Amino acid sequence: MKKKKITQDKVVYFINYVLLALLLVIVLYPIIYIISCSFSSGSALMAGRVRLLPVEFTFDSYKAVFKYQSIWSGYKNSVIYTIVGTLISIVFTLFAAYPLSRDDFRGQKLFTGLFLFTMMFSGGLIPTYLLVRNLKLIDTMWAIVLPGAVSAYNMIVARTFFKQTIPKELMEAAEMDGCSDFKFFSRIVIPLSTPIVAVLCLWVAVSLWNSYFNPMIYINSEDKYPLQLVLRRILLMSQVNLNSSSVDPQVIAKNQYLSEMLKYGTIIISTLPLMVIYPFVQKYFVKGVMIGSVKG
Repeated sequence: MKKKKITQDKVVYFINYVLLALLLVIVLYPIIYIISCSFSSGSALMAGRVRLLPVEFTFDSYKAVFKYQSIWSGYKNSVIYTIVGTLISIVFTLFAAYPLSRDDFRGQKLFTGLFLFTMMFSGGLIPTYLLVRNLKLIDTMWAIVLPGAVSAYNMIVARTFFKQTIPKELMEAAEMDGCSDFKFFSRIVIPLSTPIVAVLCLWVAVSLWNSYFNPMIYINSEDKYPLQLVLRRILLMSQVNLNSSSVDPQVIAKNQYLSEMLKYGTIIISTLPLMVIYPFVQKYFVKGVMIGSVKG
């Protein structure tokens, strides 16, 4: 019998499979753990008995989430902030990126340099807060969606896409047919730019949905809190002074159980929209991320 030789390629493939399997476990375990915690009882969570599978299986976490009105108020606010902020950001970004991709645009290098300057230097938290306050945007939705509406990085990515994808011959042909710059941009460039628009929408939407610091700084009214601030308040619910004699230990335990169940239930509820949307934009995401990696 002939012995099969172990080639170098097989060794490389084996190592790759092992590394990918380890990476899969590292990425998948936290997700499984959070899901298991959301279906476990409060006592099991507080005792730390949940490792991989649910302990004392129950739907109490989700029942608590559905009864907690602030979660749905925060959910609604997050959806509004994300949709409005994404639309504003995409419109501003594309309107800034397209002129900078045109070689016949005067001052192209100057404006591109100004955008790059903002990537390296910023005014800081206090000047930004003073600006938002002077514009009377404190405690409004616009304090969240407007200050970061245009990202220099997103603009440069979109400009690179336009420069590499939209041929000059197409623009010249459109001009010969009497097509204006705005009509060419809206009716030709945008439909051909679906991949980059999908990628930018995903980036901006994820950033706004997970936004925590800016709402904490600019939003004062609890009825305007996004979901992330509501989750923060839930995490702080169990911080009760255990040494206080006026607090019933049973009340403390009940609040801690409730806060733990709410925490994991809210995490699952808050991540569902992004998990549902991502598969539909994945093909565009891969294509958009590869922009600039290959030049023809």
